Amino acid sequence: MRIAVFDSKQYDKTAINAANVQFDHDIVFFDDRLNAKTVPLAQGFDVVCPFVNDKLDAFTINQLAQLGVKLITLRCAGFNGVDLKAAAAHGITVTRVPAYSPEAVAEHVFALLLTLVRKTHRAFNRIRDGNFTLDGLEGFNLHGRTFGIVGAGKIGLATARIARGFGCQILAYDPYPPAECDVDCEFVSQEDVFKRADIISLHSPLFPTTHHMINATTLAQMKPGVVLINTSRGGLINTLALIKSLKSGHVGGVGLDVYEHEEGVFFEDLSDSMLKDDILARLTTFPNVVITSHQGFLTTEALDNIAHSVLQSIDDFIQQRPLGNEVKASA
Repeated sequence: MRIAVFDSKQYDKTAINAANVQFDHDIVFFDDRLNAKTVPLAQGFDVVCPFVNDKLDAFTINQLAQLGVKLITLRCAGFNGVDLKAAAAHGITVTRVPAYSPEAVAEHVFALLLTLVRKTHRAFNRIRDGNFTLDGLEGFNLHGRTFGIVGAGKIGLATARIARGFGCQILAYDPYPPAECDVDCEFVSQEDVFKRADIISLHSPLFPTTHHMINATTLAQMKPGVVLINTSRGGLINTLALIKSLKSGHVGGVGLDVYEHEEGVFFEDLSDSMLKDDILARLTTFPNVVITSHQGFLTTEALDNIAHSVLQSIDDFIQQRPLGNEVKASA
């Protein structure tokens, strides 16, 4: 089978080519994202491998089916960009990488959080300008704070373990809490997490039921000065409501590795052009907002795990073995 890898960067090519020594698949890399405009590039391929911001709507799925594509193997955990019902209707199998490295994303939560609460980004810029003063750089201890986890899957629990190491009290919400939990945490309602936590870290998938779970109403429920971290899906947050809460001073800090309108911006070099997204541009002006470009997954270990998982799913599909990472449309 021939495999088309879309939205590929150099780090993707390096990791996938290294892993492919074991599998010897026929792989071609495309810089383009897979969507309705670029779907003709899939001609002659049996498998497509999209990334998180590729858009496989019903039209694109239909075109893939006509081109003879049999498998969509996502190299990410999120699958909200794929019309699963359309894929099922055309007999196209969909797989994902649900747990490439929970620790990679969990550790990035604290990269964002510590930058915010200890203001190291501002200190770094001062030092480079020869300013060694400490005025305005006062932070706060994580030890003793109440840390809220929304979404207690593998990444959420990995985040909770690190938070426990900092001496935080952990509150967790998940509509389907794990049967076994090795973290000392208290499972409560989502509303309780919002009301009681000093720091809230989002780890929920993006579904219609979770879209804009952070909105004007839920932000108002949170403690004054709350710090909000999102390394999951941008659409969990209503960004306009967040900006309003930042302007009022109710939200004390925000760390974002994802953004609801990130497609066409994140992963791209726009340094020689104007940022056309006024909402994102406004976010970048707040001194208590830290934004990274969806890099929580970007560790050597995670890239290696992603590559092996994707190629193993393809191999299992070819050999007609059970697909542990298959994603199906809900009934």
